[in-house]
Order: sequence, then structure tokens, then C-alpha cells
Amino acid sequence: MKKLNLAIIGQGRSGRDIHGKYLLTDPDRFKVVAVVEALEDRRNRAAEEYGCDTYENYQELFGRSDIDLVVNASFSHMHAHTTIDLLNHGFNVLTEKPCARTPEEVQAMMDAAKANKRMFAIFQQSRFAPYFEKVKNVINSGILGRIVQISINFNGFARRWDWQCCQEFVAGSLYNTGPHPLDQALNLLDYYDGIPQVFCKMDRANTFGDAEDYVKLILTAPYRPLIDIEISSCDAYPTYTYKVQGTRGGLEGSMNHIKWRYYDERVAARRELIKTPLKDEQGLPMYCSETLYWAEETWSVEEPGVFNHAVKRFYDNIYDHLLEGTPLIVTPQQVKQQIHVINLCHEQNPLPRFC
Repeated sequence: MKKLNLAIIGQGRSGRDIHGKYLLTDPDRFKVVAVVEALEDRRNRAAEEYGCDTYENYQELFGRSDIDLVVNASFSHMHAHTTIDLLNHGFNVLTEKPCARTPEEVQAMMDAAKANKRMFAIFQQSRFAPYFEKVKNVINSGILGRIVQISINFNGFARRWDWQCCQEFVAGSLYNTGPHPLDQALNLLDYYDGIPQVFCKMDRANTFGDAEDYVKLILTAPYRPLIDIEISSCDAYPTYTYKVQGTRGGLEGSMNHIKWRYYDERVAARRELIKTPLKDEQGLPMYCSETLYWAEETWSVEEPGVFNHAVKRFYDNIYDHLLEGTPLIVTPQQVKQQIHVINLCHEQNPLPRFC
């Protein structure tokens, strides 16, 4: 089995605690040979943890020919420029979310990858999350009938005061947390050839910066279900991650437990439209009601390993793409649509800047 050499830019929560943590568990396929980090203590720790070379600036990677992939886990506002520079210097690049501020920046990254015959991918591992794969499987089975509405809630109650609160750093809940539910929503909407209609309301609730920490986003497209996304830091009673409403049943669940129920049209009583007032056997007024016999199913997964499952599945695709040319499952063109939607949301909600 061929081993790929990787460089990681950044040793923060993403570079170290997601990418680095996973890569150390898969030594047969991946080896971290270089880390770029501005902070000296993090560089020293990286040298110990990976046994790799360390650099203060990513430009120091230029000229190395032994690196198969660079993971760009730098600050969000640095993603686009750094990725384009790396692509132009001949590196394959995996960029953390949000990959860019605007769809034009995403296109510039795609153009640089094409011009240099390099891979450009965006780390959207939530596409491979077990709960999302299960929700999608249930929807695609057809047992819930035609899907009318899908609600996705990434909610909780929290206060925040780090750089992810400031608009100048391409921060806020929509750029930071939003790429996860929004990537899932757009995949379920399956309207990649167009731009869905967008309604969005954003607010600052518990953040100490000038970026939003409350988002209500509604997506619609012709002949598609309505998708309602909520990302809130002021929800003291979060109850579900997914809720699906269909013509023959529905689904509700969290990232660890999902339940769904549906009725069988073949055994349900046949009904015809009645325009005259309804009455019972005694001739008394009657409400239009019936008893449907539900089939109910559940799905559960243990918490340990759930996140790593999604990360592994994503890196499986990257590995196969680089070695065998397997198509990327999460494509830059799809993420470009995502960033376009985020831009539309910000246009509808121009929040004042004061950071």
C-alpha cells in the first residue's frame, strides 16, 4: 500500500485535533512529514507528535518534492489566498471549511487547480456522518412518501469570544458551523445546476464579536422539498438535529439516535373526497379523522468513533482520488454553490462591523 506524505498548515483545533489526530491513526496510508505553524510552542509539539519537519511560514514548503498533499487548516480568511499560492507551486491541496469568502474566490481556486493539474478539495466531512447517511437512506427508500419539508437544527446555548466572532476573519455561525448543515441540505436538495431561493434571518445573540451566532435559513427550489436550517447559540432546549415531513410518514432524530414511522398505503382505508358535511352512523356531525397503523423503526450509534468515521470516509475518498483517479464525492463546484448561498444570506443581513 502506497503511503502519502502530508503537510499540515496550522495546529489549532482543526489542523491538530481533527486532521492530525486522524492521520496518526492511519500510518499505513498517511505520514505527516511537515507542519506549518506560526506559534513556536505548537511547532515544538508537532515535531514531537508527528516526528516531522516544522516551519513558521507555508512558503518554506516551496521546493519540496516529497509532499503529496497539503492540508490547509489556516485561519478562515487565509484559506483562499494560501490555497491558490500552494496550487500555483504544484501542490495538491485539501482546504478546511469555509474554503473561501465568496464564490469568485472558489472559482479562482478551481482555476488554479486546473491550470496546474493539481487536486483541490474542501474538507466537508459531515457529508459522511453516520446520521446523515442514515437520514438520506431513509429518504431515498421512498417509505416516507414525497418529502415536503426537511428541518436541520445545529443548535445549543453558548457564548463565544474568540476570533470566530469577527466578520473580518470570515467568521460567524454561518461561515463556521454553517458549512456542515448547509452542505448536507444542498446535497439533499440536489439542485446543483441552479441556485435555490434563499431566505435568511441572522442575529447577534450571545457572541462578543460582530458576527452572527443565530441563523435561520430557508431553501427552496422547483419540485424540491423546503429545507429549514437553524444554527443558534441561544437555544436552551435543543430537541433534534433532523426532522423530515413526508406524505406517508416522518423522521426525527439526533446525531446518535433516529426514529421514523410511516404507513402502508396498501392497507390504509381507501378514501374519496366528500364535499358534503360528514356525519356518523347516528347522523351526528363528525370530524374527518381516521386511525393509521404505523410501522416504526429506529437507528442508534454509539458516540465514540462517530466523528472519526466521517473523517475516515472523507480521507478514503481523497486517497483513492490521488492514487486511482476516483471522482471526488464533495466537489469544489458543489461547495461554490454553498458559498454563493452564504453570500446571499449576508446580503440579506448586513450586520454592522465593530471588531
